[in-house]
Amino acid sequence: MTDQVLIIDFGSQVTQLIARRVREAGVYSEIVPFQSAEAAFREMRPSAVILSGGPASVTDATTPRAPQVVFDAGIPVLGICYGEQTMVSQLGGGVEGSDHREFGRAYVDVVDECPLFEGVWTKGSRHQVWMSHGDRVTALPDGFRVVAVSDGAPFAAIADEARQFYAVQFHPEVVHTPDGAKLLSNFVHKIAGLAGDWTMAAFREDAKARIRAQVGDGRVICGLSGGVDSAVAAVLIHEAIGDQLTCIFVDHGLMRLNEAEQVVTLFREHYNIPLVHVDAADTFLDALEGETDPEKKRKTIGRLFIEVFEAEAKKVGGADFLAQGTLYPDVIESVSFTGGPSVTIKSHHNVGGLPERMNMQLVEPLRELFKDEVRVLGRELGLPEAFVGRHPFPGPGLAIRCPGGVTREKMDILRQADAIYLDEIAKAGLYDAIWQAFAVLLPVQTVGVMGDGRTYEFVCALRAVTSVDGMTADFYHFDMDFLGRAATRIINEVRGINRVVYDVTSKPPGTIEWE
Repeated sequence: MTDQVLIIDFGSQVTQLIARRVREAGVYSEIVPFQSAEAAFREMRPSAVILSGGPASVTDATTPRAPQVVFDAGIPVLGICYGEQTMVSQLGGGVEGSDHREFGRAYVDVVDECPLFEGVWTKGSRHQVWMSHGDRVTALPDGFRVVAVSDGAPFAAIADEARQFYAVQFHPEVVHTPDGAKLLSNFVHKIAGLAGDWTMAAFREDAKARIRAQVGDGRVICGLSGGVDSAVAAVLIHEAIGDQLTCIFVDHGLMRLNEAEQVVTLFREHYNIPLVHVDAADTFLDALEGETDPEKKRKTIGRLFIEVFEAEAKKVGGADFLAQGTLYPDVIESVSFTGGPSVTIKSHHNVGGLPERMNMQLVEPLRELFKDEVRVLGRELGLPEAFVGRHPFPGPGLAIRCPGGVTREKMDILRQADAIYLDEIAKAGLYDAIWQAFAVLLPVQTVGVMGDGRTYEFVCALRAVTSVDGMTADFYHFDMDFLGRAATRIINEVRGINRVVYDVTSKPPGTIEWE
């Protein structure tokens, strides 16, 4: 990769969206926490840098700063929100706390022309943006000029064309700034002069070369989960190293209806990839029976997966590498960029490495991609659309969609309800309009009257969300006719459920996991 943008994260809830917008412009971008930004900068040698927003106050001397090397490198730099404030402060300007804070929708007035606005905003025009700041810039460093203002930010956008330094107080990465993606595109294309030729076809060839370089003559075991991520990783690795790869599919008894059979058919018959199918349902269900703590469920499942892999690796003659379908959000959410609690979020992933006793290295060819990008790569690799377009499925499987104790009976009930729900969504032509839909078996039983008798059975919750990459989501707005049909089928066809509810919870920026 030649053209790369480094995004230094100061803890904003929407930093991931900056990376998404830059990639949508055809330029590869990567996020690093501010603590390791200098080392990452020297290793990556980016063509441009973006400084993210963040919750801290620049007026506090102990809060994060950008490494000085960023400003000394002679490359374009864009500061966003906190990024603007630390840029100004570090280059000799002034930042103070303000009584006029701006949070949410605001409007900026363009007071001068600027390469950042070229073809998008003109001098004298007013535009909606999204603000989220308490502090504000009060004095500019030498060489800067004001190009846009707002009621609460007299330096809402600033520019130093000579050094190619630009900064905005608002957030161009969020959809609430309607022209924000175009401004970011201007930064990477017109200001930084980057070609925008990062494509999935190019990523495919680059990833295969990296896999070959890492693996050499070694042997790789890939753990298939039944989801899109591990399937795409397996096909990509097989393209790179052929029969040096053996896939192990662990059927833990927590899969969706008929999913195990679909995985086996796809890999053995469609791709002819060496596949070991391990029926470990009894092992997992026995260990999970009665367990109510969701974190213990995750860790139990992760531990058992490793144990099964160790045993199967020995049976196939050993392996030097374990391949996983780790994605970029897994990496982001498993590293505490700003000292927060996110290190515990992805506890069922081995993002931080494997136990030493396994004596294997990780191969993670997708760890630079977002979920929607993995789907594009899957299509590039020729995976069937029905498989590539499948809704995401968490590593812990149905166990995490069954709050409270896990039993075989409850798994069977949940599997049937989930299948009916998805079937109704497909029949209504809504499957591709929804990013993820699934049923949850609540740890609640209610009295119901069915026919001439009373029942005492479980409550089933239905969830459906819209999203692009899973980092943020909103509930899908079903009409009542659809919900009525789905609920009626579930109650009539699934023995053990007598009530169905619809969950309208959203996933705003900053919440980590959606299961």
